This record gives sequence, structure tokens and C-alpha cells, in this order.
Amino acid sequence: MQSRIRIYFSQLGRVVRKNLQWFIPGIGVKRWVGFILGGTTFIGIGFAILVLDFYRNAPDAWWLPALSFASLRIISRPLRVLVFGSIGIGLLLFGIYGLNRAIVRPFMRPGQQIVDTLTSHRRKERGPKVVVIGGGHGLAMLLRGLKTYTHRLTAVVTVADDGGSSGRLRETLGILPPGDLRNCLAALSNDETMLKLLFKYRFTNGDGGLDGHSFGNLFISALSEITGSFEDAIAESGRVLGVHGRVYPASLNDVRLAAEIYQAESEKVIRVEGESRIGSSGGQIRRIWLEPNNPPAYPKVMQALLTADLIVIGPGSLYTSLLPNLLVPDIAAAIRASQALKVYVCNVATQPGETEQFTCNDHVSALELHGGSGLFDFVVQNDNFNGNLLPNMQWVTVVNEADVHYPIYEANLIDSEEPWHHDADKLATILMDLYQARTGPLAE
Repeated sequence: MQSRIRIYFSQLGRVVRKNLQWFIPGIGVKRWVGFILGGTTFIGIGFAILVLDFYRNAPDAWWLPALSFASLRIISRPLRVLVFGSIGIGLLLFGIYGLNRAIVRPFMRPGQQIVDTLTSHRRKERGPKVVVIGGGHGLAMLLRGLKTYTHRLTAVVTVADDGGSSGRLRETLGILPPGDLRNCLAALSNDETMLKLLFKYRFTNGDGGLDGHSFGNLFISALSEITGSFEDAIAESGRVLGVHGRVYPASLNDVRLAAEIYQAESEKVIRVEGESRIGSSGGQIRRIWLEPNNPPAYPKVMQALLTADLIVIGPGSLYTSLLPNLLVPDIAAAIRASQALKVYVCNVATQPGETEQFTCNDHVSALELHGGSGLFDFVVQNDNFNGNLLPNMQWVTVVNEADVHYPIYEANLIDSEEPWHHDADKLATILMDLYQARTGPLAE
């Protein structure tokens, strides 16, 4: 019998603790419960006055003693207040819980409690303002990790892509390349798996004009025609995918990437135009630039950089994803002017055709050559070199830390399944730790 009583009170305690989570500071529930309690109190007072008036002025009837007994007049008044107040609060909270559960249930994931989802959402709403600069797989990977910490994310994406589906749409429709923007939107979306798969679906095995095109690219292209602007198309796409965060092009100008490439066999420096051709030119990249030069930055990018708490440059293809953003002069100037913590995430492995034989020192030197100094406060570098890389890849290491001129934070950042890529969760955790080390713990 005693064991059953202990089990009962143990279960009761768990239920009470679970429901008390609704009153954790910061999740925005207590204020509304207070309004509901206040309104209910006034309604109760009015109803009590009505009943009391009826009770005093009504003629004698058989049910008056029953009403007197139901009002617990046999016990003291303070105890009656406690009994009726407890019953009222219990019924009120149970009703609020049931109503919230009925309303939110269609949007809940299996196995999750409403209060846990609400607490997580509130915490991310108050997270740091993070701006991530780059493109390609590295940027999308980092966004997937960071969105577990904050909803206030901004991705700044290069618009120099001219290959694949994006390049074809750019040539035929005259729009900015949507590929990297699409990948970032998919990475920031909620767990609507079918929508994400649909957005990333690529038409294959066809002889028609759709072969090789991504559905997401076509969707953004269609929205740009409907809305009349490319930036509105990106915003509408984000709403469709339930995105928490913003994705902006570095510039709204139609720019091309050009490079000077040294070819060792002929000992000549050649000029290559087009982002898709630079990596396959078979030489060492000396310098890159945008044509036309000095394009204006997208104004919302400037606003995001100047108000950011944390700015992350990379990871991603050094010459075709990162540097095209920094070649927009306004963006480089805004990064320097920002009071945010600025971090450069160096690639885990070299990239054939772009950064062969590059060390961490070489990556930093290329950034300073094209974007100038003072772009970041820290360099984050992987220090785990256990794993099999793809052919023609090498690990990126720090040769001489003193030559980097920036503090270097080294940690195990590789993806266990694809060691040539960063692990999204590991990298996001390191970046948040660096941010909190500078600013203090995030507000709960």
C-alpha cells in the first residue's frame, strides 16, 4: 500500500513539475495567465454579488439550505476562500492547457511537449544576431547548425555564380543566380521534409529544357516574375518554407567573376571570366575581381552587418564563394565598422582547382589581399586530421601560427561521414562558445 502511495505522489510530482514549466521566466505565458486570472476574478465577483443578492431577497424555498451547504458556510471564511480559489485556479489552468494543446497540436512534432517547443522558440527569438557570409555547401551547412541556437540569422550570398541551372536561368531570364540562395533557404527551413526535398529536387534524365534545373531555382524565378523583384521572390520563398532568418544577395547588380591564373606549364598568366570556369582552368589563382567593379551592396545586408552580434566568414570555396562577397566594397567596409565578434572559419580540406596545397596561412593571406586587413577577430581551424579525403585533397593546417596575425581557435570540426566537410553541430557549438566567451552566457 505504501509503495502505491509513493508511486502516486511521484507521478503527481512529475505532473506538477511539468505544468510549472509554463511559468519559466521568458516564455511569455505568465502575463497572459495574469490577464485571464484578473478577468475571471472580476467575473466571479460579479457573479457572487448576483448570487448573494438573490440569496438574500429570494423567498423561502427548499433548495436554500442546499445552497447554503454548497457554499461551505459550515467552515471559516478564509478556508472557504482557499478551497474555492484552489478549485478555480485548477480548472482555469486545466482549461488553458487543454485549449493550447488543441490549438497547437496540428503543428507539434511527435514526442515533443508544447512547453518544450515554446521554450525553445522563445530562446531562439532572443538569440544573438548572426550574419554568415559565403556560399555553396559550407554556408548551408553552417546555417543548419546555427538555427538550433538563434532565429536571428542572416545569410549573405554571392551572386557571381554562372554555372549549372543558376547560370542557365541567369542567361535566359536575366535574373540573379538563385542556386546558393535556394540552398540557404532550404537549410533554414523548418522540418517540413517534403517541402525541402521538393525545393532541392533536380530534373534529370530528360531531353527537354528542364533537364538539370532545380525545382527551387525555377520556383524562385517564377516568383521573381510574379512579384516583380528578385528580393521579393526570395522573401516569399522563405515564407513558403517556414524559414526563421533572412537570406540576402550581396548585391542586386549583375556581376561576373574574373581571375588571373598562373599556368606553370606555359609559365603564362591568363585571364579567365566566369565563376564556373575559374576552378577548372588548371592553374594557380593569383587574383580575382568583379566585373563591373565596385558594385553597391544590397542595403539590407549593410543594415544586418552593422547591427550584428556575430559575423562569420566561411566556410566555403575561397575564391568563388567567400571572396566575391568581400569584393563588394561596402560589405568589407561594413564588416570593419561593425562592433560584432568577427570570425573566419577556415576550410577543413583544400579544394582542387582553387586552393591546392593551401595552408590556413594561405587562406588568410588571400582574404587580406582581396578584402584588406581587419576583417575578423578570430580564425577557427580544424585540428582533427583522421579520415580519408577525396582524391587531390589535402588537410588544411596551420604552418606557423605567428604568421597568421590573428588568434587561432583549433578544435575537432570534421564530419565523421564526410571528413572533408565541417560538422554543422560541432562548428555551431564552437562559434556560440566563442560568442558567449566574449559577451557572457546567452539570456535564458
